Amino acid sequence: QVQLVESGGGLVQPGGSLTLSCTASGTTIFNILPLCWYRQKPGKQRELVTTITGDAIHTYAEFVKDRFTISSNNHKNTMYLRMNRLEAEDTAVYYCNVKLVGVDYWGQGTQVTVSS
Repeated sequence: QVQLVESGGGLVQPGGSLTLSCTASGTTIFNILPLCWYRQKPGKQRELVTTITGDAIHTYAEFVKDRFTISSNNHKNTMYLRMNRLEAEDTAVYYCNVKLVGVDYWGQGTQVTVSS
């Protein structure tokens, strides 16, 4: 099974940037799996932020287009979320996700707080 470990969350001012990382273990085909970042705000459902598949196919939620970038390093089995021009509305717990043969695997989540 896949295990995911996230890092990089923290406190940042509006307009600032953060890069989240998620390292996976337990799979040897990380480069062909759909890789996703989700976020969840208090009292709300987890929502999809962005997806990368095969290092080429990217999808982004409308609220992060042109601000967030998903990428991966297959040698390290690590995925990243570069977040630019952060807004207060981006405050949430961010989770990485890997889908393997129809099963979703999740990281523990990392808190991102955008505030002055």
